[in-house]
Amino acid sequence: MESGDGRRQEKRRKRRCLILAVIAVILLLVILAIVLGVTLSKRRDDFNSKFMERCQKFKGYNCQKIWDAFQQAYVNRDRCDVPTEAYDPLIATAPFESLCNRMMFWSKTKNVVHDFTGAKDCFKTVEDTLLGSVLNELEWCGKSGSNETFTTGCPKWEECEKNAVRSFWNRVSAAFGDFACGNVTVMLNGSIDTPFSPTSIFASVEVKKFKYPKVKNLNVVLVIQKNSVTNCTNESLKNLTMGLDKGIGYRCFEVPESHLMECGSDPEKPCDVNIYEEDLRKPVWDTIHFAEYTCRHASIMLNGERSKPFDPTSLVGMGHVEPLQMSLYSLPGDLAIS
Repeated sequence: MESGDGRRQEKRRKRRCLILAVIAVILLLVILAIVLGVTLSKRRDDFNSKFMERCQKFKGYNCQKIWDAFQQAYVNRDRCDVPTEAYDPLIATAPFESLCNRMMFWSKTKNVVHDFTGAKDCFKTVEDTLLGSVLNELEWCGKSGSNETFTTGCPKWEECEKNAVRSFWNRVSAAFGDFACGNVTVMLNGSIDTPFSPTSIFASVEVKKFKYPKVKNLNVVLVIQKNSVTNCTNESLKNLTMGLDKGIGYRCFEVPESHLMECGSDPEKPCDVNIYEEDLRKPVWDTIHFAEYTCRHASIMLNGERSKPFDPTSLVGMGHVEPLQMSLYSLPGDLAIS
């Protein structure tokens, strides 16, 4: 009897231990779920707070309306099926201000260009606009069947073409390109083999939006280092010139990064393309140097089929004919236009 009672007591003890263990596991899972929920909720709240805080730095905008338009683009959508046009209402809610002659585009020069624009308020990149500033360096996405904003578990840039972040930057970059006017500047990386990459946002989206006569000239600032492998004669830059809308002028300047930093920190430098100062004397293919060494009779071949054969936005028209004239006037002979 005593042996049988002992076995029953042992079974009851084991059963109680099992029940307690199950309860402990359930409590642990509940606690983890609560902690996870609170964490995710805090991240969503932090995202919203950061969005609103950044937005409110720009005066005259309804930030709640902008937030609502932003969320409508991606909530309750598949994380890899957010088309660029989903952000159209957002773009309409926060239009760009007038930035003629001050718009700065970039490719593979993010840190350099933002150090420069941050130090000197001469130019504005898309990240300096309201929408670009609010969402710069942030990650977000939605989920089918949910009206929430998620900041974790979102697809990376290359993971799918129509993810929420990638579609936003393609759309806002297209709008920024559409808004380009006057003299436009782009900073490209002179330390890589292909500064004008066909897969970059600048090449695939922004530059295609530049239209003449709204855009007069494109100034390429090729940021170089001591051992840079690229200069203004790079084949990819020739592709850039050939892809520009007819009538848009083009100049390329090889500018050391150290020179840019000096200009950015110097309050006496003017806010125009002349911040490149000594580099302005080195346009693509050294056109000015070619003009300066011309002697005797010189000819310029112009297109007689155009209403304006002499295009003031061409390399010749953008001031490069002046050194040619000055050189020739000091020598025997005359300037022949044929």
